Amino acid sequence: MIRQRGIALVLVLWVTLLMSVIAGSFALSARTESIQSRILLNKAQARFLAEAGLHRAVYELRNPDPETRWIADGRPYEMELDGALVEIKITDESGKIDLNQANEELLIGLFASVGVEFDEAIGMVDKILDWKDADEEPRLAGAEDGDYFAAGYTYGAKDAPFDTVPELIQVMDISYEMYRKIEPALTIYSGRRNVNLAFSPREVLMAIDGIDGQMADDFIAQRQQIEDVNTALPVLAEGFSGQLRGGGTTFSVVSKAILPNQQYTELDATVRMGGNLQGRPFRIVRWRDNEHK
Repeated sequence: MIRQRGIALVLVLWVTLLMSVIAGSFALSARTESIQSRILLNKAQARFLAEAGLHRAVYELRNPDPETRWIADGRPYEMELDGALVEIKITDESGKIDLNQANEELLIGLFASVGVEFDEAIGMVDKILDWKDADEEPRLAGAEDGDYFAAGYTYGAKDAPFDTVPELIQVMDISYEMYRKIEPALTIYSGRRNVNLAFSPREVLMAIDGIDGQMADDFIAQRQQIEDVNTALPVLAEGFSGQLRGGGTTFSVVSKAILPNQQYTELDATVRMGGNLQGRPFRIVRWRDNEHK
């Protein structure tokens, strides 16, 4: 009898232990699901707040009063919304280097500004020009179809303008690492051979002959102190000019929403102003989110 009671006690203890383990696993699972749900909810909230920042940027760009309209030179604007901080930066695409229109000097200067040797920079620019021109005659250091196939590529030169900036990666000798260095300076939306210094980011300013990083930083700091769009810009380089009252109709907008718990979403979109058939005041021509550089 005593032995049976001992066995029964052991069984009770084992069952109790098993039930405790099961209850603990359920509690852990419930806690994990709760945390995941909260993360997903925060992610959705941050995303919608970032989208709100994008729409706020469009609203401010359409402000008919040039004295209070936001200036699209990359300076940060902030707003609080539902306890979150939303930081918005707008860059007029006319301040960037247009892959389809820019002069060779600017493109060579862009590669040189990120440490490419002069002769190598000329070669890269020749290949970019051969990629987009309609003929089959390679430039001195360029590349047409035969050169691509001989190098092992499965395609030749496009012989047409760039449709997107990331298309640059397909050009011979342009690595992904190189592309990431120069991408902030590039656009296909300005339609200009030159750049408007009023809106140019640092990477563009350093592509100008004789302009180093410190000079570019000083110029941007002085430019972002200007609140009146009628104020003349500081002088940077001969042959390059710009005005804050001018600009184009296409803008890159970076909107970052940071929740009180520091979770965030960052949207990076290019918008073209002007109505469409759906009655919207703008359309998105490029979009990416939460892509960290």
